[in-house]
Amino acid sequence: MTIRAWRIVKEKHAATAFSGEGAAVTGGRWNSRGNRVVYTSGAVSLAALESLVHLNPLVRFKYVVFKIEFAESLVEKIMASSLHADWMDQPPPPSTKQLGDRWLKRASAAVLELPSVIVPIESNFLLNTSHPDFKMIRIGKPEPFSFDPRLLP
Repeated sequence: MTIRAWRIVKEKHAATAFSGEGAAVTGGRWNSRGNRVVYTSGAVSLAALESLVHLNPLVRFKYVVFKIEFAESLVEKIMASSLHADWMDQPPPPSTKQLGDRWLKRASAAVLELPSVIVPIESNFLLNTSHPDFKMIRIGKPEPFSFDPRLLP
């Protein structure tokens, strides 16, 4: 089975959208600084929400969206029920960063499926850029994307 995921980035970052550099520089919910990973979402709408919660302050940029496809066999799945009780805390707790860092170090799969904090019944996917199977992930060309202006003040 093929799984589809989506990634929205500022147009100026399209060329490096799958390097994992942004997450390595800033860290994220599922990785510590210094660890390269690419965050994607299981739906364009979820990718938009995930982008919006990180725009602070909310400013308008030009964006692009990528369609990503990969085989289910490349995925390791983590269920919400197996996560620490604090996994949804803000700022992200050490437990979630440690989980992602361990996954990256183990290199057990090219893709890690996790529940979204914003919509926990939907999935986000982390892509391990260092995994040998990363090359099996199909990344589409960037397409223009814009947010409905009602979502931005």
